[in-house]
Amino acid sequence: MEKEAIDKTGFPIVPDEKSGALQWMDLRELRIKYVISVEGIKKFFEGLKEGKLLATKCKCGRLFFPPQKDCPSCMKSEMEWVELKKEGTLETLTVIFVRPPSFSMHDPYTVAIARLDDGVRILSWLKGDPRAVKPGQRVRVEVSRRKEGHLMFELVPI
Repeated sequence: MEKEAIDKTGFPIVPDEKSGALQWMDLRELRIKYVISVEGIKKFFEGLKEGKLLATKCKCGRLFFPPQKDCPSCMKSEMEWVELKKEGTLETLTVIFVRPPSFSMHDPYTVAIARLDDGVRILSWLKGDPRAVKPGQRVRVEVSRRKEGHLMFELVPI
């Protein structure tokens, strides 16, 4: 299809399958590998192994999820680990149909934001049919395994 488009127009411009709107389709594959140190927040990953959802709380009172090693408000590194309540209220969601290459092995998936009862917002995949939920609905956080095998957390409607 790309070759046909280039032959016809001189550009890799193809119509979207659903809307028919023209879109640029790049012909290069993008592969990214990155390494991020988690030494300062490794307790978060240890907690996930135990089914816990951990955040950091600064002495100045700010609560951080995902956890942070340092507080951007008071510039201190005196963080305390706290276990979050794993229930909250769904604020918004969207279904990802056009997936980035690194998620192309997944079927379309739903990403949601919920405000946990502790007050922090959490961004995560939503488990289940997105048509069966709506903002304002109660959700809980579950620790599960991704298709690739590693642990993750996701929101589940209650």
